[in-house]
Amino acid sequence: MTTLSVIVALALAAIGAVAGSYLGRRALRGHILSATAASEAAESALAAQRQDTREHLQVQGLILESMDDGVLLFDEEGSTVFANRAAEALLETAPADVGSLLPLDLQKAVQRAGYVGSEQRAEAEIGTPSRVLRATATPAGSEGAVLLVVRDVTEALRIDLVRRDFVTNASHELKTPAAAIQAAAETLSTVVDEDPSAVPRFAHQLQRESLRLSRIVADLLDLSRLESGSQSSEPVRLDAVVREECSRSADLVRDAGITLTINAGAVPPVLGSARDLALLVRNLVDNAIRYTKSGGSIVAAVDTSDDQVILTVRDTGIGIASRELPRVFERFYRVDRARSRETGGTGLGLAIVKHVAENLGGSVNVQSELGSGSTFEVRLPAYAPGP
Repeated sequence: MTTLSVIVALALAAIGAVAGSYLGRRALRGHILSATAASEAAESALAAQRQDTREHLQVQGLILESMDDGVLLFDEEGSTVFANRAAEALLETAPADVGSLLPLDLQKAVQRAGYVGSEQRAEAEIGTPSRVLRATATPAGSEGAVLLVVRDVTEALRIDLVRRDFVTNASHELKTPAAAIQAAAETLSTVVDEDPSAVPRFAHQLQRESLRLSRIVADLLDLSRLESGSQSSEPVRLDAVVREECSRSADLVRDAGITLTINAGAVPPVLGSARDLALLVRNLVDNAIRYTKSGGSIVAAVDTSDDQVILTVRDTGIGIASRELPRVFERFYRVDRARSRETGGTGLGLAIVKHVAENLGGSVNVQSELGSGSTFEVRLPAYAPGP
């Protein structure tokens, strides 16, 4: 081999070594870049997952904090892991653990749920004035953790009691005239032949009881309609409504031997239903007539003050005992049941007055003293038309 050949071979070998080294480094760099890209992608995906988790937890927290129900989570050792604001408000404190959870009935429910591994329910009273709490303790996993959900059912129980009382009272009120009508009709069918002179008396009884029954039904229908809110809204002059309704009561006032005075100057209109306002005035005036003895007086006045229209019905009647005042606006509640039935009252008039006033954004209150008459005051917002 010549010297030139050796030199050429050595050069080629050197070039090959350099090329191999370069290609190796390039491949290594490619592997490194690929690994770096994969790592960055994984890190980005992990960061996105963490962000999603944080957002998910924030949404969960927001939902739990916005709930009206109290939610508490106790771990297997009985320590409080979570309690939302509603739980603290309902229980009047956030318990640190099951042992400090009050009322005791709720504590027992949580302990039993963790011990037996099944859902437990409890109901307890708390606070002053008393509130009723209804709770459900549910096992959360197999380690002994317990989720407690607490709800204030005070208002629901009150509404249920009112509903049951209403059904009972309505049934009784409807049954009384119905039974009287039935008895009078049966007696009438007998006396037609045996004692014709007694027919007018029983016919009058039939008419009286049927009128009473129709009044009760009409008031129930009005009350039902009002409980769903006022259906129409227009400017109404309350002073004009008072004059019209007092005029309609003229015969009743004369027969009762009392005087009715109207003090109703021009006042701003109120926004509401003319039909409902007439119902409000009629029931207040009728109530005053029924409970005012002969020789007494009634004053119906309409005035305005501080962007309000004020209706006042004052009588010199039998008055109301102070202990009765909180209940006078209840359905079927009567201060003097015998007198109310004797004069044809249904026991629903003042409940209707309250519903009308509240539907129109107003209020009604009463001041009275037994033996010295009563004053009912209705305040309604005055209507101010826009420019």
